[in-house]
Amino acid sequence: MCGEGSLLIRLESADYAYLLPKHHLILPPILQTPRLLLRPFTVDDIEASWQMNLDEAVSRYTGDGGVVSREELERRIKEDVLGDYQRVGYGRMAVVLKETGTFIGFAGLKYLEDLGETDLGYRLMSPYWGNGYATEACRAILADGFPRWKLESVIALVLPENVGSVRVLEKLGFEREGEVLEEGLMACQYRLGRRSFEGIRESRYRGE
Repeated sequence: MCGEGSLLIRLESADYAYLLPKHHLILPPILQTPRLLLRPFTVDDIEASWQMNLDEAVSRYTGDGGVVSREELERRIKEDVLGDYQRVGYGRMAVVLKETGTFIGFAGLKYLEDLGETDLGYRLMSPYWGNGYATEACRAILADGFPRWKLESVIALVLPENVGSVRVLEKLGFEREGEVLEEGLMACQYRLGRRSFEGIRESRYRGE
């Protein structure tokens, strides 16, 4: 189940105070699934995000080798992630466990200007792999994102050796359509159309 929530978690305007002089604050809606909350990033997520990127099991598949400093990660969250919210209305979202509020990674859409495409991305801390969290989070993102942003298709870029992420994309209905140079590495490009996703959802509801 995917829905917008405001009662389970409050995001204070103080978390985004450095944005307020420049922007009218725009934040994506909070989404919830049976086990997860997907909410906009705040500055409180910087430390946990940095620790995640220091994990070699995670960074080996990111294509960027992980983040070299906490300062750089802070810049990326403040300028890139929160900046995307202001520019296009959506971006990567923090993924937290509903029961504990523990940050376990991110998932979300991102507009790639160089490709003219909207990309689905996700990254979880390695202790939480293998529990279906990535698939659960991405289904919620897509179920909300396709109609809300009137998207006709979404792409995903993944290194071919990242077998776990490939499986997630296949479960979601993505199909491989070629290769693209990303961060100096050759990545596989997958695509999911809105109509295909709607058909998959209808089949799941019917129990097919």
